[in-house]
Amino acid sequence: MTENLASPPKVEDVWHKMLASGEFMREERQRQILRFLPGSPRCKTCYAPFQGAGSKVAWYIYHKRPSNFNPHLCTTCEDFARQHPGGAEIELSLLFADVRGSTTLAEGMSATEFGKLINRFYGTATEILANSDAIIDKIIGDQAAGIYVPGFAGDDHAQRAIEAGKMILKRTGHGNGSKPWIPLGVGVHTGTAFVGSLGSKDGATDITVLGDVANTAARLSSKAGVGEMLVSQSAYKHANYNNPKILEQRQLELKGKSNKILVNVLRI
Repeated sequence: MTENLASPPKVEDVWHKMLASGEFMREERQRQILRFLPGSPRCKTCYAPFQGAGSKVAWYIYHKRPSNFNPHLCTTCEDFARQHPGGAEIELSLLFADVRGSTTLAEGMSATEFGKLINRFYGTATEILANSDAIIDKIIGDQAAGIYVPGFAGDDHAQRAIEAGKMILKRTGHGNGSKPWIPLGVGVHTGTAFVGSLGSKDGATDITVLGDVANTAARLSSKAGVGEMLVSQSAYKHANYNNPKILEQRQLELKGKSNKILVNVLRI
């Protein structure tokens, strides 16, 4: 008699499941064990404790520690990206925050002072991105970016991204009537993009976003003025915000786009 063996799942199907639901093909028994280990804070998906007595057990047996992608998640997501090179297309929201006039800022202070300023920006942005359940995509140069997928941020990922953008602007001193301690512009866009890790199992484990959605979000942030957040129509509609007439709307020409794009301009 021939035994029917189920074929292994395709890489894109495994990625799509993870991005859509946050499932890492983990064993439920492991989650139950980790749930009862003492310690806090914990991984939001598998409950591994990051501090306290239980964290030593989680590290020694399961090699669990906070992830570079989001300190509220454990290294399971990094292991997943390393073990499953590839990715999948999924609807998501992206947030980019850019420092405005960074060259001028750098010219007006010492390299050490500028480094401290940018490091303060990174710390503020990454804390907000992590607390809003984003995968921290890029912290490079004078820019920070977060990926909001349903598996971590929920179905309201666009609203989470917009609210995070508002908080980044607020925490950097915009909208309080005085000069911000660092001038920023923010862009938020929603659409379907390829998300995954590229390379070999022994290579880098960065999760990246490819496609027009990422390019558009980055260019929106570069077009935003100081204290502005430019939100694409797709992100605005997905977030179910009401009363669009109270917002300023702007037609923008973006590099690589044949048609102008309509955006909503938000200020805190």
